Amino acid sequence: MNAMVPVAAKKEFLRWFLKRYRLKRRECVWILNYLLSNEHLLTNVHFTDEAHHCPRAMIISTTEVDSIPFRFYKGSLMTADAEKSFHDLRLHPDEDMFIQLNFKNSNKCPEYASVAEENPYLPEDLLKKKKDQQIAEKLLEESFTLTTNEMLLKKIDEALDKGDRELFISLTAMLNEMKKDKDIHL
Repeated sequence: MNAMVPVAAKKEFLRWFLKRYRLKRRECVWILNYLLSNEHLLTNVHFTDEAHHCPRAMIISTTEVDSIPFRFYKGSLMTADAEKSFHDLRLHPDEDMFIQLNFKNSNKCPEYASVAEENPYLPEDLLKKKKDQQIAEKLLEESFTLTTNEMLLKKIDEALDKGDRELFISLTAMLNEMKKDKDIHL
Protein backbone atom coordinates (compact mmCIF):
# COMPACT_ATOMS: atom_id res chain seq x y z
CA MET A 1 0.00 0.00 0.00
CA ASN A 2 1.46 3.35 -1.02
CA ALA A 3 1.45 6.29 1.35
CA MET A 4 -1.41 8.50 0.24
CA VAL A 5 -1.07 11.06 3.01
CA PRO A 6 2.25 12.95 3.11
CA VAL A 7 4.51 12.26 6.09
CA ALA A 8 4.61 15.99 6.85
CA ALA A 9 0.81 16.02 7.25
CA LYS A 10 0.94 13.00 9.57
CA LYS A 11 3.63 14.70 11.69
CA GLU A 12 1.64 17.90 11.90
CA PHE A 13 -1.47 15.99 12.90
CA LEU A 14 0.34 13.95 15.57
CA ARG A 15 1.86 17.09 17.10
CA TRP A 16 -1.58 18.71 17.16
CA PHE A 17 -3.17 15.58 18.63
CA LEU A 18 -0.56 15.10 21.38
CA LYS A 19 -0.84 18.76 22.45
CA ARG A 20 -4.62 18.66 22.58
CA TYR A 21 -5.51 15.27 24.08
CA ARG A 22 -4.59 13.11 27.06
CA LEU A 23 -4.33 9.42 26.34
CA LYS A 24 -5.60 6.70 28.64
CA ARG A 25 -2.21 4.95 28.58
CA ARG A 26 1.08 6.83 28.85
CA GLU A 27 2.77 4.19 26.68
CA CYS A 28 0.60 5.38 23.80
CA VAL A 29 2.16 8.84 24.11
CA TRP A 30 5.58 7.20 23.81
CA ILE A 31 4.47 5.25 20.72
CA LEU A 32 3.07 8.34 18.99
CA ASN A 33 6.22 10.33 19.85
CA TYR A 34 8.34 7.49 18.47
CA LEU A 35 6.36 7.64 15.23
CA LEU A 36 6.92 11.40 15.12
CA SER A 37 10.66 10.86 15.31
CA ASN A 38 10.78 8.22 12.56
CA GLU A 39 9.72 9.36 9.09
CA HIS A 40 10.22 5.91 7.58
CA LEU A 41 7.72 4.41 10.03
CA LEU A 42 5.26 7.23 9.39
CA THR A 43 5.35 6.41 5.69
CA ASN A 44 3.72 3.08 6.53
CA VAL A 45 1.27 4.41 9.14
CA HIS A 46 -2.36 4.83 8.12
CA PHE A 47 -4.97 6.50 10.31
CA THR A 48 -8.29 4.77 9.80
CA ASP A 49 -11.52 3.57 11.42
CA GLU A 50 -12.36 0.01 12.43
CA ALA A 51 -8.65 -0.82 12.59
CA HIS A 52 -9.29 -4.18 14.26
CA HIS A 53 -10.12 -5.53 10.78
CA CYS A 54 -6.58 -4.76 9.57
CA PRO A 55 -3.73 -7.30 9.63
CA ARG A 56 -1.57 -5.00 11.83
CA ALA A 57 -3.24 -2.30 13.85
CA MET A 58 -3.39 -0.24 17.02
CA ILE A 59 -6.37 1.32 18.70
CA ILE A 60 -5.55 4.25 20.99
CA SER A 61 -8.09 6.17 23.07
CA THR A 62 -8.12 9.51 24.81
CA THR A 63 -9.39 10.01 28.33
CA GLU A 64 -12.66 11.69 27.35
CA VAL A 65 -14.11 8.78 25.39
CA ASP A 66 -15.65 5.59 26.69
CA SER A 67 -13.66 2.99 24.77
CA ILE A 68 -10.77 0.61 25.26
CA PRO A 69 -7.53 2.39 26.25
CA PHE A 70 -5.29 0.42 23.89
CA ARG A 71 -5.27 -2.64 21.64
CA PHE A 72 -2.68 -4.05 19.29
CA TYR A 73 -3.62 -6.49 16.54
CA LYS A 74 -1.29 -8.54 14.40
CA GLY A 75 -2.81 -11.37 12.43
CA SER A 76 -4.83 -13.41 14.91
CA LEU A 77 -2.96 -11.93 17.92
CA MET A 78 -4.64 -9.26 20.02
CA THR A 79 -3.07 -7.72 23.11
CA ALA A 80 -3.39 -4.74 25.42
CA ASP A 81 0.39 -4.74 25.95
CA ALA A 82 1.67 -1.49 24.43
CA GLU A 83 5.29 -2.61 24.75
CA LYS A 84 4.67 -5.50 22.34
CA SER A 85 3.32 -3.10 19.73
CA PHE A 86 6.30 -0.81 20.24
CA HIS A 87 8.72 -3.70 19.68
CA ASP A 88 6.75 -4.78 16.64
CA LEU A 89 7.03 -1.26 15.21
CA ARG A 90 10.79 -1.31 15.71
CA LEU A 91 11.27 -4.82 14.31
CA HIS A 92 9.00 -4.43 11.26
CA PRO A 93 9.32 -0.81 10.07
CA ASP A 94 8.39 -1.68 6.47
CA GLU A 95 4.99 -3.21 7.29
CA ASP A 96 1.81 -1.14 7.13
CA MET A 97 0.43 -0.12 10.52
CA PHE A 98 -3.18 1.01 10.79
CA ILE A 99 -3.99 3.26 13.73
CA GLN A 100 -7.44 4.05 15.02
CA LEU A 101 -7.55 7.06 17.34
CA ASN A 102 -10.63 7.24 19.54
CA PHE A 103 -11.26 10.81 20.61
CA LYS A 104 -14.29 13.03 21.08
CA ASN A 105 -15.87 14.22 17.83
CA SER A 106 -13.18 12.58 15.70
CA ASN A 107 -15.68 12.28 12.85
CA LYS A 108 -16.08 16.08 12.80
CA CYS A 109 -12.41 16.95 13.22
CA PRO A 110 -10.81 18.57 10.13
CA GLU A 111 -7.30 17.84 11.43
CA TYR A 112 -8.09 14.13 11.62
CA ALA A 113 -9.91 14.16 8.28
CA SER A 114 -6.75 15.51 6.64
CA VAL A 115 -4.84 12.31 7.51
CA ALA A 116 -7.61 9.70 7.73
CA GLU A 117 -7.63 7.01 5.06
CA GLU A 118 -10.29 4.51 4.07
CA ASN A 119 -9.80 1.12 5.65
CA PRO A 120 -9.08 -1.30 2.79
CA TYR A 121 -9.81 -4.29 5.05
CA LEU A 122 -13.38 -3.43 6.04
CA PRO A 123 -15.76 -6.31 5.29
CA GLU A 124 -18.27 -5.47 2.55
CA ASP A 125 -21.31 -6.07 4.79
CA LEU A 126 -19.94 -3.64 7.38
CA LEU A 127 -19.69 -0.93 4.73
CA LYS A 128 -23.32 -1.53 3.77
CA LYS A 129 -24.38 -1.40 7.43
CA LYS A 130 -22.54 1.91 7.90
CA LYS A 131 -24.22 3.43 4.84
CA ASP A 132 -27.61 2.16 6.01
CA GLN A 133 -26.96 3.65 9.44
CA GLN A 134 -26.00 7.01 7.90
CA ILE A 135 -29.18 7.02 5.80
CA ALA A 136 -31.29 6.15 8.85
CA GLU A 137 -29.66 8.90 10.93
CA LYS A 138 -30.27 11.45 8.17
CA LEU A 139 -33.90 10.35 7.86
CA LEU A 140 -34.40 10.65 11.63
CA GLU A 141 -32.81 14.10 11.67
CA GLU A 142 -34.99 15.29 8.78
CA SER A 143 -38.11 13.83 10.42
CA PHE A 144 -37.28 15.53 13.73
CA THR A 145 -36.65 18.84 11.97
CA LEU A 146 -39.93 18.68 10.05
CA THR A 147 -41.89 17.71 13.17
CA THR A 148 -40.31 20.55 15.16
CA ASN A 149 -41.00 22.94 12.30
CA GLU A 150 -44.68 21.92 12.14
CA MET A 151 -45.02 22.20 15.92
CA LEU A 152 -43.51 25.70 15.91
CA LEU A 153 -45.83 26.82 13.10
CA LYS A 154 -48.85 25.48 15.03
CA LYS A 155 -47.76 27.24 18.23
CA ILE A 156 -47.15 30.47 16.28
CA ASP A 157 -50.71 30.26 14.94
CA GLU A 158 -52.03 29.67 18.48
CA ALA A 159 -50.03 32.67 19.78
CA LEU A 160 -51.54 34.82 17.03
CA ASP A 161 -55.06 33.57 17.85
CA LYS A 162 -54.54 34.38 21.56
CA GLY A 163 -52.92 37.73 20.78
CA ASP A 164 -49.80 36.74 22.73
CA ARG A 165 -47.24 39.01 21.08
CA GLU A 166 -44.32 37.98 23.30
CA LEU A 167 -44.82 34.28 22.61
CA PHE A 168 -45.28 34.99 18.89
CA ILE A 169 -41.97 36.89 18.71
CA SER A 170 -40.15 34.20 20.71
CA LEU A 171 -41.49 31.34 18.56
CA THR A 172 -40.80 33.09 15.24
CA ALA A 173 -37.26 33.82 16.43
CA MET A 174 -36.85 30.10 17.18
CA LEU A 175 -38.26 29.18 13.77
CA ASN A 176 -35.97 31.64 12.00
CA GLU A 177 -32.97 30.35 13.93
CA MET A 178 -33.90 26.80 13.01
CA LYS A 179 -34.23 27.80 9.35
CA LYS A 180 -30.73 29.33 9.46
CA ASP A 181 -29.19 26.32 11.19
CA LYS A 182 -30.84 23.62 9.13
CA ASP A 183 -31.46 25.49 5.88
CA ILE A 184 -35.17 24.54 5.97
CA HIS A 185 -37.54 25.75 3.33
CA LEU A 186 -41.03 26.54 4.60
